[in-house]
Amino acid sequence: MKREDRKTNKAKRAALRSSKHSRKNGAILRAGHTTFTKAEISVAGSYEHAIQNEIRLELGNGDCRLFRNNTGCLRNAQGRTVCFGLAKGSSDLIGWKTKEITADMVGQKVAIFTALEIKDKGRPTKEQKAFISCVKGAGGFAGIARSVEDAEKIMVFDSED
Repeated sequence: MKREDRKTNKAKRAALRSSKHSRKNGAILRAGHTTFTKAEISVAGSYEHAIQNEIRLELGNGDCRLFRNNTGCLRNAQGRTVCFGLAKGSSDLIGWKTKEITADMVGQKVAIFTALEIKDKGRPTKEQKAFISCVKGAGGFAGIARSVEDAEKIMVFDSED
């Protein structure tokens, strides 16, 4: 990369950090230091990765920690299949949300397993639905998020569940 290009990119990143990008001023989505416009999204066709980054950055602090969970399989140099990720169908973002519990245990905290499957337009697979159901059944937070707001709703403790 040429020196001028590096300076230009550095200036663009600085401008993004200092400006207030939002949906109101033409930016559709800001993930980290990247702001996606309508034109950029139409070229990409999907902005699931950007939604995922936005959720991770907005919610992955304080009492919540979220980590990217890449899943899949590939062949290594020896021709062996190597699978990676938590499990087939496991969610895009996994982690925990800390909760303080009952009156007799005041001050103690527990980490509630959290699994967020990120989708923009797509639908979850049968395996993804099964994983979400399993996490919910065990008392964790799990669901499909298409925005930060969806993710926030998933991670609300409902004592009636």
